[in-house]
Amino acid sequence: TTGNKTSAIVFVILGFSHRPDVNIIIFILFLCIYIMTVLGNLIILLVINMDPVLHTPMYFFLRNLSFLEICYTSVTLPRVLVNLLSSDTSISFAGCAAQMYFFLFFGATECCLLAAMAYDRYRAICNPLHYMDIMNKKVCMQLAASSWICGNLVALGHTTFIFSLPFCGSNVINHFFCEIQPVLMLVCGDTYWNELQIILAAAFVILMPFLLIVVSYGLIISSILRIKSAKGRYKAFSTCFSHLIVVTLFYGTAVFIYIRPKSSYSLDVDKVLSLFYSVVTPILNPVIYSLRNREVKMALFKMRMKLFSPNS
Repeated sequence: TTGNKTSAIVFVILGFSHRPDVNIIIFILFLCIYIMTVLGNLIILLVINMDPVLHTPMYFFLRNLSFLEICYTSVTLPRVLVNLLSSDTSISFAGCAAQMYFFLFFGATECCLLAAMAYDRYRAICNPLHYMDIMNKKVCMQLAASSWICGNLVALGHTTFIFSLPFCGSNVINHFFCEIQPVLMLVCGDTYWNELQIILAAAFVILMPFLLIVVSYGLIISSILRIKSAKGRYKAFSTCFSHLIVVTLFYGTAVFIYIRPKSSYSLDVDKVLSLFYSVVTPILNPVIYSLRNREVKMALFKMRMKLFSPNS
């Protein structure tokens, strides 16, 4: 009976503001961000697919990352855009569970994929002569598939666990989507052990790939420091710089959001932080990789020449 009552709940997403004029401004801003995110990452995908020079392990993982970012943003932003123009911001129990599942799925997959990309950079810099043999197509496919499978398992476990708990009282989610902590605050009774399990699981999901990234970059830095020429050191480090920026942006906010107790949770602060890693980071990734990467810039130039050449 409790399960039937819980599954019949309709949640209300509070969002950002109740003022229509403010919501219209936010709508225009978010619509521009969403279009730019999708277009930016689609361009990266097209450039990598069209240019044979970019058919290497590093760009294979970047292609996965760009596709992930499109999916990741599409889980939250379209719904946010609809809610900003609508007086009805309700979402069904199943709809909320689905949104949380896909958000966690793509987020956890990105954690693992960033670790795979760090491993790729480690092999490229520390084992340059055997790099293409070690990071062959089969290995790349296995690393990418493992990232997606791990992301799915994490999301399925978290979502099933949270939405099997009883909900009562308020049905208002003080956020702009069905994020873990705001939803958990609506659960009946003492959620200490539930919260602890979620924090431990999140710590494992976030910190394990992060630990692999730290170890990889420790070995990379050690290898770079052994290069005698300053030009050689710069060239080696420049291949990792874009990835390092993305890792810092993604993990910086994710660790702060998920690995801490509910007592230190500030709804307004965390809403802004969630906005940063769920909306801002995906739009920055194609910019970071295209501006910092000479090969991507060359491929973009060649694609532009093909598209806009008078002979085409």
